[in-house]
Amino acid sequence: MKLAISSSTGNPDKEFSARFGRCAYFLIVDEGAENWDKISNPAVNAQGGAGTQVVQHLADQGVDGVISGRYGPIAYDALAAAGINAYLANSGTPRQLVDQAQAGSLRLAAGPTGEAMHGQGGRGGRGGRGGQGGQGGRR
Repeated sequence: MKLAISSSTGNPDKEFSARFGRCAYFLIVDEGAENWDKISNPAVNAQGGAGTQVVQHLADQGVDGVISGRYGPIAYDALAAAGINAYLANSGTPRQLVDQAQAGSLRLAAGPTGEAMHGQGGRGGRGGRGGQGGQGGRR
C-alpha cells in the first residue's frame, strides 16, 4: 500500500500536520519501503478547492491511502471517489503513523471530520455589531 501523510516540515521524524488540504507537504512511502518522497502541496495557497486539488495530485502519485487529522466534506468525497482510504490520526510522526497503519491500529474516517473551508471570511455581515454602530439612522 502506498501512503501519503500530511506534514508541515517534510520530515518523517517530526510531528505530522493535522491539516489535509492546507499542509505544506505530503510524505509518500510504499509499505515496507524505507524511501520517503517529500512532495510540496500544490494547493497550500489555493483560493478554493484545495482538498480536491490535493486529492487529484495524490491520485496521480498512485496513493492508496492518506493519513491526516481532518478531512472536509469536499476533500472526503473526492478521496472516496478516487478510491483513496482516509485514515485518521491524532498525533505522531509520519514514521510512527505508517507503522500504526500497517498494524491496523489507525481508523478509517467514516465521513468528513471538519467543515468545508470557503474563503477567509467568518461572519459575513456588518462588522459583527448587529447594526448598532454609528448613528443608527437617527436625525
